[in-house]
Amino acid sequence: MSFLNKNIINLEPRIFGLDLSDLSVKVFQLEKNGKRDVVRGYGSLDIPPGNIEDGRIINREQVAVAIKTLLKSPSAKKINSNKVICSLPESKAFVRIITIPKMSEEEAHEAVRWEMEASMPMLLNEVYFDWQFLDDDDSKTQKVLTAAVSREVVDDWMEVLALAGLDVYGMEIESMATIRSLVKNNTTEDEAVSLIVDLGARRTSFIIAEGIVPYFTSSIPFSSEGINDAIIKTLNVSDQEAEEVKINNGIENRDEGNPIFTAVSPLLENLVMEITKTMDFYGEMSKQSQEVKRIILCGGGSNMKGMAQYLNERIKKEVVMGDPWINLNLGNSLSVIDRSVSVRYVTAIGLAIRSLNYGN
Repeated sequence: MSFLNKNIINLEPRIFGLDLSDLSVKVFQLEKNGKRDVVRGYGSLDIPPGNIEDGRIINREQVAVAIKTLLKSPSAKKINSNKVICSLPESKAFVRIITIPKMSEEEAHEAVRWEMEASMPMLLNEVYFDWQFLDDDDSKTQKVLTAAVSREVVDDWMEVLALAGLDVYGMEIESMATIRSLVKNNTTEDEAVSLIVDLGARRTSFIIAEGIVPYFTSSIPFSSEGINDAIIKTLNVSDQEAEEVKINNGIENRDEGNPIFTAVSPLLENLVMEITKTMDFYGEMSKQSQEVKRIILCGGGSNMKGMAQYLNERIKKEVVMGDPWINLNLGNSLSVIDRSVSVRYVTAIGLAIRSLNYGN
């Protein structure tokens, strides 16, 4: 599902993924070498605070400059295309699965519009929306995946990418790309329901996926910035030192003498509460009485040492670190990005995977 999908003549287009968020921009390009997938170029660059706020671009020129600067960096310079598929902010998106009576796609247009208008917090004329049928064995009803994003946000994104000299070949909500990156592409909704917890710099996104299909998404203010701030205040260290302490020491040792755990414990308990509420909400909404089988962590905040074990003990669910290489065939070669760093790239990698299969 994409809000923009250009028709192209070249049967093997070179397209890269670009993940744009409040505080950073990341790029990633994959290419095929026979049956193997190869990482061609990648990179990440921080964007100074104030240029993008909660998914809204405040300073278009500065964001465009950041994108162009990143594409000139050593590892990203290998990207050999100006064609891009870009992420759209989850906080400005609405993703839901709806059910309508069985009908043809032509007949479904009005039924889907009506259902979306009834359940969406935005007016339909204020958004770009898309939808697609999902496989459904029930002969009387049809499941439909719906998605909508603010027109203002999409138009701003398009303008910035044009200023950066890029040709937009697709725009996709973050959750779609994240699922493509972290959930095995042959997983069915009957096999597994996953809760992806994306611990970002400014917010944490929750994505419930039935197999490889997003069921619903939400976000909370919990952030890796908040974790770092708590460590800075408790240990009186710099922001860089707090990041290093979080990754290298973390909360693996959770006795009363660990000042890091003391500092972040209230934040983590709030995260546990929000995860539990999200799983309960899904349990109430799911008509198939399914439950979340596992929790997948990603994003910069997931790198805190001991985080997965802590959540496992508190929530009593399988908790794993996301593996963004799960749907790629890298052969015998090792990835050029360490796994602890790759969890920051999951959305960009998901967009790059879509680029490999553009047009399918």
